[in-house]
Amino acid sequence: MRQIVLDTETTGIDPKEGHRLIEIGCVEMVNRRFTGRTYHQFINPEREIEAEAIEVHGITNQRVADEPRFAEVADEFWEFIRGAELVIHNAAFDVGFIDHEFGLLNDRRGEPRLGPVAEHCGILDTLKMARDKHPGQRNNLDALCKRYDIDNGRRVLHGALLDAEILAEVYLAMTGGQTALTLDASGEEEGGDAQAGTSGGIRRLSSARPRLAVVAPSEAELAAHRAKLEAIRQAAGECVWDRLEGGDVSS
Repeated sequence: MRQIVLDTETTGIDPKEGHRLIEIGCVEMVNRRFTGRTYHQFINPEREIEAEAIEVHGITNQRVADEPRFAEVADEFWEFIRGAELVIHNAAFDVGFIDHEFGLLNDRRGEPRLGPVAEHCGILDTLKMARDKHPGQRNNLDALCKRYDIDNGRRVLHGALLDAEILAEVYLAMTGGQTALTLDASGEEEGGDAQAGTSGGIRRLSSARPRLAVVAPSEAELAAHRAKLEAIRQAAGECVWDRLEGGDVSS
């Protein structure tokens, strides 16, 4: 499965009031592994950034004055995300802004039309996921980092690419943890020790690491297992375990 962990920064909170995107950050994962591919772009929003927004993300009007307009980067961005499942914290906010930008672009140039996002991408909202897993608790990104012991010490202000990288770690922790993950698509580093990845908190597992120990059941545990299966057979008339190859341990 191809997933894009995505975050944006904006001039304000509502595109219906004319607010625009000023930064997009994306991190690609395939089958829960970082591929090393990212998309990061500052954007000239063609309007002023609200002072309250600058206090959050620290991106000033001067910082984006010479950046490309969304129309200049839209096709490249669309090709990066199209067909993937987008992993976004508070997805309605980011998708709303992206669709607004695509709508403005489509009105200006016509074909080829881009978006809407939900018609071409899957959308997974990690805020909704966190609220379902941790009802009644704080579920912003900082709170989740603390809950899942993820280092976000680099996160003084919001930043789209940094937040996407941190969100990727949070998402993996929320959905079963990280397994041999790396932001370096070249694979394992030389040497036998686990190496730190290019994103803080992500560790690369060495192929030279010791194998997990396999502990065989004792005779008492096997006997208890057989007794449990026999009880299931007596109560239900059959035991699904018996359908598995070698599953019948009644003898």
